[in-house]
Amino acid sequence: MFEDLLQRLGLTDRNAGACGTSWIHAPGDDWLVAVNPATAEPLGQVAATPADAYERVIEDAQAAFLAWRNVPAPRRGEVIRRLGQALRECKRDLGLLVTLETGKIRAEGEGEVQEMIDMCDFAVGLSRQLYGLTIASERPEHRMMEQWHPLGPVGIITAFNFPVAVWSWNAALAAVCGDTMVWKPSPITPLTAVAVQHIANRVAAECDCPGVFNLCVGGTDPGERMIHDRRLPLISATGSCRLGTRVGEVVGRRLGRSLLELGGNNAIIVTPSANLDLALRATLFAAVGTAGQRCTSVRRLIVHESVAGELVDRLVAAYRTLPIGNPWEDGVLVGPLIHENAVVTMMRAIERAKEQGGDLIQGGKRLDRPGFFVEPALVRARPDMPVVGEETFAPILYVLTYRTLDEALALHNAVEQGLTSAIFTESLREAERFLSAEGSDCGIANVNIGTSGAEIGGAFGGEKASGGGREAGSDAWKAYMRRQTCTINRSDSLPLAQGIRFDATAP
Repeated sequence: MFEDLLQRLGLTDRNAGACGTSWIHAPGDDWLVAVNPATAEPLGQVAATPADAYERVIEDAQAAFLAWRNVPAPRRGEVIRRLGQALRECKRDLGLLVTLETGKIRAEGEGEVQEMIDMCDFAVGLSRQLYGLTIASERPEHRMMEQWHPLGPVGIITAFNFPVAVWSWNAALAAVCGDTMVWKPSPITPLTAVAVQHIANRVAAECDCPGVFNLCVGGTDPGERMIHDRRLPLISATGSCRLGTRVGEVVGRRLGRSLLELGGNNAIIVTPSANLDLALRATLFAAVGTAGQRCTSVRRLIVHESVAGELVDRLVAAYRTLPIGNPWEDGVLVGPLIHENAVVTMMRAIERAKEQGGDLIQGGKRLDRPGFFVEPALVRARPDMPVVGEETFAPILYVLTYRTLDEALALHNAVEQGLTSAIFTESLREAERFLSAEGSDCGIANVNIGTSGAEIGGAFGGEKASGGGREAGSDAWKAYMRRQTCTINRSDSLPLAQGIRFDATAP
């Protein structure tokens, strides 16, 4: 059905999964099968990367780094500009492939590629802004300064739900900073990774910089090799909190750096003064967009008891009219979950919620059709229900009520994760308190917009079990570089800092 699309993106029935300066066709029987979650039918296969192929990829990334670090940053930015242009040219095709492999609707699939393009544009400008500081020295005729150098080959581990955008967050910044990279995509979405690698290879060939962009497709094996590998000074990993714990422990033991973007049990607070039209629309997208499979999806709706009845009634009515279907078809707003296990996990979570005293007020059933389709669920819940404190990667929204803002903030901050958050209010005091030190404990806090759909201009990431890393905007580029403080003495004397005297006489 989509053979022409795959062909245009350089994909075949069976694809190599390891690439350094060139594709590595490693023999073996370990193939990853990409499945269309809307039909449960295979899209194609990608070879997993064995140990010897992994070594070749790392060696290529290391060798390329030795040359790439000496390329002027604006010239590195030109390579990323060309990558962005190549992505523009295949936006519709690559966006559709994202839709086919993840189940995202077309608008979200193409939006993810647009995010890649935006990241490239951002990085191009950044390539002329890798600024250091001039620092006042306490010693006369001395100058201090801070400068930044490339770090080395960077390991990038990405998740299925944003199979290409998260790579671009890291790859575009790492490249202009002078790093090469090794990408280990989710084994659930290998085809999009191979398609992006083909695009990156064409750009690298045009710009004579082979080995900057490298790929290692596989299950847990390539990822385990990467996090143990001292040749990769930074591991940027996106995924579950469990994954982040593993990466943080292993990389920390070798004193490497880790940049972790993990899960979120995100909440929206709706106050008595809130514009309910806005709150309703924001909650809908945040709760059911990507079928609830975003780290930024809203899981908890904390509503003041005076407006809870009206808002819940309107949510129920909206949920009942949600168009669910094949995500590549016009008008569809909710696609499938990613695989069978995701459906099973959602159904178990709903049963646990019922057992703990929750009330399923809408949806929560599996649809009788091919693929992994479910009805998004609304559950009236209590804060003391253990399931409310967990992140179920599915469209389940727990509705809680509160009486005072103190109570709402306590409920909001009572979970292990701290990624993104939102409040809907017309009160300046309530908004400012939510944004203050005693308000949201998340890395992202919004007023009168939802929890999903962050812009690339702001640093993205969370606190607590959400990892603490920051990607994309602001000064996130510093994660991909090493800081160096330099002092230059232009005098004939040698004064020491802190007034220390050391008057030994040299022979």
